[in-house]
Amino acid sequence: MTELDVARDSFDVFGTTAVLLVTSRRVAGQARSIADQELAAIDLACSRFRPDSELMRLNATAGNGPQPVSPLFVDLLAAALRAAKLTGGDVDPTCGRVLVGLGYDRDFEQVRAAGDAPPRLTGPVGPIPGWHRVHLDEGARKVWLDRGVQLDLGATAKAWAADRCAEQIACKLDCGVLVSLGGDIAVAGSPPDEGWPIRVTDDHAAPPSAPGQTVTIRTGGLATSSTTVRTWTVGGRPVHHIIDPATGEPARSCWRTVSVAAGSCTDANTASTAAIIRGAAARNWLHAVGLPARLVREDGTVETTAGWPRDDGPGAAA
Repeated sequence: MTELDVARDSFDVFGTTAVLLVTSRRVAGQARSIADQELAAIDLACSRFRPDSELMRLNATAGNGPQPVSPLFVDLLAAALRAAKLTGGDVDPTCGRVLVGLGYDRDFEQVRAAGDAPPRLTGPVGPIPGWHRVHLDEGARKVWLDRGVQLDLGATAKAWAADRCAEQIACKLDCGVLVSLGGDIAVAGSPPDEGWPIRVTDDHAAPPSAPGQTVTIRTGGLATSSTTVRTWTVGGRPVHHIIDPATGEPARSCWRTVSVAAGSCTDANTASTAAIIRGAAARNWLHAVGLPARLVREDGTVETTAGWPRDDGPGAAA
């Protein structure tokens, strides 16, 4: 199987760009149909930008006891709570109120197009409620939120969706597949002989000439978190979407971009997001848990961990 045999499709979803690659042109149409169906269901389950989503209906019931949810929402929330547990709360799904307070309550392009907006929250924000205040009974398919808790699954849902689409397509169509949702990348099935080449940059939409590195994966997933792409202005100050749970503010990090490879896209994105929040401590943490990563400082200096391929760009350090 060579690159010439791979079929490519690109489309808009979740306010970003999706790329779908399959190793058989014969099944390309079927693969897109599967992806469309899965992504539509996930959007209805956990979008923060549509009032009919399960997530928005659940947020409206905070403090009112257990609420029934769908099996799909159970899986999505379980992934978010697992990410919180694995990172000691650094990746926390209870940041919904903070993001709304920063004006991120609609598709990102609409937020950016609106320009500078006055802050909706006044005074110090303080720590977010915390994932321990979210209660999930997987067997009964019920969730209850403590009063004041507002969920946002953005830190894990897109990556989980990439994993889900890749697994479903590979299983149903018996082909190799790569799914990229805004740069959150999952692969499944048998890859091309040369593997899946991926260009790693600050912005997944950047041209090939942009500073970055090309790496190859054959299994699992790869995700990049950045403080430079989803940025907007509130009350005259620049903000971004990665929230530090300890402060309730956009994370202040020595890293502008972190890319991680892992056994799944969900795990890769969990680690890359946590690394932004952990700052200088992230490099040793990623190395200790054995996750290959590429970390880019604000000045463009690159550091790598745990077997990530050598980056010979300016300022690279092993």
